[in-house]
Amino acid sequence: MPFAGGIICGDAYFFHHRTECLLHASSEQLDLPFTLFPVWTCLAGFLLLFITYFFSNKYRLHWLYGISVFLCCLGLGAGMAEERLHRTDFLFSDKAEVYQAVIREKPEMKERSVLCRVHLEGKVGDNATRTKEYAHTALLYFPKDSASVLLNRGDKLWVHARLMPPANNGNPDEFDYVRYFIRKGGSATAYVPGGHWRVVEHETSRTLRQMALDYREEVVGLYRRLGFRGDNLAVLSALTVGDKENLSEDILETYSVTGASHVLALSGLHIGFLYALLFIFLSFIWKRWAFFKPFGLLLIILFLWAFAFLTGLSASVVRSVIMCSLLAISCLQPEKPLTLNTLAATAFLMLLYNPLWLFDVGFQLSFAAVAAILLIQPKLYNLLSVRHRILRYIWGLLTVSVAAQMGTAPLVIFYFSRFSTHFLLTNLWVIPMVSLILYSAVFMLILTPFPFLQLCLTSVVNTLLKTQNTVLRWIEQLPASSVDGLWIDVWEIFLSYLFLLLLFRYFAVRTVRSIYLALCSLLLLVTYHTVSASLSIPQRSIVFYNVRNCPAVHCLTDEGHSWLACSDSLPDIARLHRALAPHWNHKHLPVPQTLIADYFTSGFTFCNHIIFYAGKRICLLHDTRWRNKVSNHPLPIDYLYISKGYNGRIMDLIPLFNICTVILDTSLSDYRSNILKEDCSRLTIPCISLKERGALCIHL
Repeated sequence: MPFAGGIICGDAYFFHHRTECLLHASSEQLDLPFTLFPVWTCLAGFLLLFITYFFSNKYRLHWLYGISVFLCCLGLGAGMAEERLHRTDFLFSDKAEVYQAVIREKPEMKERSVLCRVHLEGKVGDNATRTKEYAHTALLYFPKDSASVLLNRGDKLWVHARLMPPANNGNPDEFDYVRYFIRKGGSATAYVPGGHWRVVEHETSRTLRQMALDYREEVVGLYRRLGFRGDNLAVLSALTVGDKENLSEDILETYSVTGASHVLALSGLHIGFLYALLFIFLSFIWKRWAFFKPFGLLLIILFLWAFAFLTGLSASVVRSVIMCSLLAISCLQPEKPLTLNTLAATAFLMLLYNPLWLFDVGFQLSFAAVAAILLIQPKLYNLLSVRHRILRYIWGLLTVSVAAQMGTAPLVIFYFSRFSTHFLLTNLWVIPMVSLILYSAVFMLILTPFPFLQLCLTSVVNTLLKTQNTVLRWIEQLPASSVDGLWIDVWEIFLSYLFLLLLFRYFAVRTVRSIYLALCSLLLLVTYHTVSASLSIPQRSIVFYNVRNCPAVHCLTDEGHSWLACSDSLPDIARLHRALAPHWNHKHLPVPQTLIADYFTSGFTFCNHIIFYAGKRICLLHDTRWRNKVSNHPLPIDYLYISKGYNGRIMDLIPLFNICTVILDTSLSDYRSNILKEDCSRLTIPCISLKERGALCIHL
């Protein structure tokens, strides 16, 4: 716990200094200093440890040893996290440069671009500067054309681009992409126009992770050759090798609504099935020859790590394999092997390797689920005594599902704003089916040297996958299959887990004080949630969001009703909803009424792309409809909202409008934005760029 607390402190210090540097630096160059917090904390811990050594015979000072270890772990976590984050520091230039980069992963095909994750090796022609400062990872976006679609992993490129630090859009309650990107080891992003890059050579050397991904692609290719297609191929690839690239939006939504998303994320469930299969198979051997047990357990560990290698060494799989490896080693002693100490040792070893895994959603959900199963499931299971073997299995499965759901529910609501109500029914169906699919798929791969037998088993696996997906779609259609639009913050997560821990303590130590503390924590949680909800009620306002290629104006009332007036006749509403859903959930807003044509109601008017609301006029300008028009009495416009499609100047609108403020949408190119800013400066009209400022909210 102190080690994890130190990681959180180091992360907070780094991003605090990064924000200050971006606010005060004249250019985009970041020079982030190391803080002395980890050093002083570790020194304080060692000093206490030194004092404890000399007074070790005085038992009343034994608590100093605990404090010293606490401080040392806190400082170690902060220092390791900060050092890991500082690896992403990069000296950005204010102009385009020519860099040499190597594509490290398979390029990702977007709708209009090709995304490549590259390793920067330095500036071309500047060998003297190819030092550690250029050992960085960057995301490069290429226009999707006949040349960029042929890019492959291992290609060495020369690119002419201006690298930029990652930036958020500035919308309220949006996903913090900057923290996510940097924690994943990213340093910079850039758009590389066509003709500004070339492939100079192809590297044949591969890292261990790249070799693992290559083998994973070969397994997915084998599935295709065996005849798996569509959702069956996507689900089988996700279940067996962790490849979720082919999962469609429909199948992801089905698994999410029904509460079965955890089976698509290759983690402890799948590793546990493989561990059980190997353990049962090899136990028959060491029951006859006891000396074989250590070698059998070693074979299990080696097989699990080979499987982790095959799946690309993702954090969730590595976590599960480490835990199962410790479990296998502990089987050499007769005591109960899987405890919270095993779980804590696994987390500590993983965080020593990469402290930033602490912020990985899969890492958090996995450990929360396993901890809840270890703590809560035995108490639930003992509530009912079941003698029948099948009923006992079902009861055990139900208690495991309830315990895991209790442990992960706060995190699931926080990250996904959803709670699946039919999770018990889902797990009763999906866990046995997943075990059958996994075991059948393993035997199917083993039968590769025997094509006829492999094809026979292929039809069985296909049928199992189709049946599983069909039943999950039926569960998805049941009434109230999920509760959406939920919102909690970090403090509510902390209070939720505090209540669960105190409730567990009450069941372990049934005293008046225990139930008193549990009820007090529940009261504190409910009070905080009530106050937070009352402070987040919507207010009458006008909001301009920073969502690329989705120019729209959001008008809200105090009662929560709202209108979303769009500039385009065919707006990308889905993208807008994805970007703004967290904020609307926070404000407890229903889905706004989308307007693309004239609309009239009491207190709100949208006519000819001019909004009149609460005494304010907003003109949405995206075409040339006002060109060459004049008026003897110019119309007062409080906010002129200009988006992509308008190619004129501000001076052209002066004979028609009396403009108070100009707002530039993020869909405008930098060239157009600079021209319009110069016009506003010349005419002394206030100008706001959403690309630079982020979302703009005007309270009325």
